[in-house]
Amino acid sequence: MSTRNSTAQPSRDWVERQFKLKENKTNVRTEVMAGITTFMTMAYILFVNPSILSETGMPFDAVLMATAFSAVLATLLMAFLANYPFALAPGMGLNAYFTYSVVFGMGYTWETALGAVFISGVVFIVLSLSGIREMIIEAVPATLKSAISAGIGLFIAFIGVQNAGLVVVDPATMVALGSFHEPATILAALGILITGILLARNIKGALLWGILITTIIGIPMGVTQMPTGFMQIPRFATWAPVFGKLDIRGALGLGLLEVVFAFLFVDMFDTIGTLIGVSQNAGFLDKNGRLPRASRALLADSLGTVAGAVFGTPTVTTYVESAAGVAVGGRTGLSNVITAGCFLLSLFFLPIIGVVPAAATAPALIVVGAMMLKPVVNINWGSMDEALPAFIAIAAMPFTYSIATGIALGFVVYPIIKFASGKGKEVHWLTYVLGALFVVRFIYLG
Repeated sequence: MSTRNSTAQPSRDWVERQFKLKENKTNVRTEVMAGITTFMTMAYILFVNPSILSETGMPFDAVLMATAFSAVLATLLMAFLANYPFALAPGMGLNAYFTYSVVFGMGYTWETALGAVFISGVVFIVLSLSGIREMIIEAVPATLKSAISAGIGLFIAFIGVQNAGLVVVDPATMVALGSFHEPATILAALGILITGILLARNIKGALLWGILITTIIGIPMGVTQMPTGFMQIPRFATWAPVFGKLDIRGALGLGLLEVVFAFLFVDMFDTIGTLIGVSQNAGFLDKNGRLPRASRALLADSLGTVAGAVFGTPTVTTYVESAAGVAVGGRTGLSNVITAGCFLLSLFFLPIIGVVPAAATAPALIVVGAMMLKPVVNINWGSMDEALPAFIAIAAMPFTYSIATGIALGFVVYPIIKFASGKGKEVHWLTYVLGALFVVRFIYLG
């Protein structure tokens, strides 16, 4: 007994030194629950990313490997470089831009498109090491910081209601209420109630338990499909068709400035928006609204993009679903270690992972979205020069299906209305610069 204790003590000491659990008012159990919860809410990327990219001719199984390993590496980089519970993986939206705009729309090969992603990643690294990206975070006005958090909340809630079938496409009104004749929609609605009740009763790991209970309820409803097996040995040889196949020279030779800029723009401001939004909700921002170790977090994101391009997947970015783990209590990089471990293990348990339906994970996103609306109380709604930019940033994220666009519009409107109302001196000089750049971006990239 004493031997086991003496062996375990150094491990506990190392974990404490590395992740500073006591300083961050957390513990191993909470971080484990948070890491698993984050993984459960973003595990869909293992199947969705290969599905989208396979349309370019990239083999599905190879992209699945690339997706898993890029998520593992980038998430661990965030854990050990920045000690934050922000998980990373290939970004949704960016993979669609890669496939439908760059490959199909512009006619480039997927190898050349990966080369453009790699170049954008290198630019990310330069900007991160130079401190420019950190300066941008510090230049975000307090009003927009609160708006970004709330906007991301609505955005991920919108993703959740879509995944749940609670909101569907309607040709007349664009969106409409889903059908409650569909078992998946009923299951998702039950999942929201179950998760809400667990949270209201202060049950530890409520989001994770909500996902698991909803998944089990879905079995007799026919929504949760029973696995065809328990585990499988991954065949790493399937990775070969995409690993290291990026064409950097081709991307440079073609001068894909617009493509590189698009990858750079979307990843930079998606990441900044996610860091600010989730950090404010978790209490990571200091009294001046700054994120400690922001440069390290941004560097982890940048390195993840470069590695992801080599592995065979488009831009790797910080996931807004990390908010689910933060809501459970995740506060350190130990949570990320658990999430990364889950991604690695998922390669062996894909038959089990695959049975968790979208209707079971969607309620977690919806509930977390509601929790992220809390910062709106910090916005001065009685002053239009504060309220209007905040509202536009909040509304634009779900309405345009883009965190980056919401941030961009907020940055455009905020300095204009401040300057016009005679309060231009209250605005950081970099906010004016970014506002002008966003105007150029909208004109140039539409």
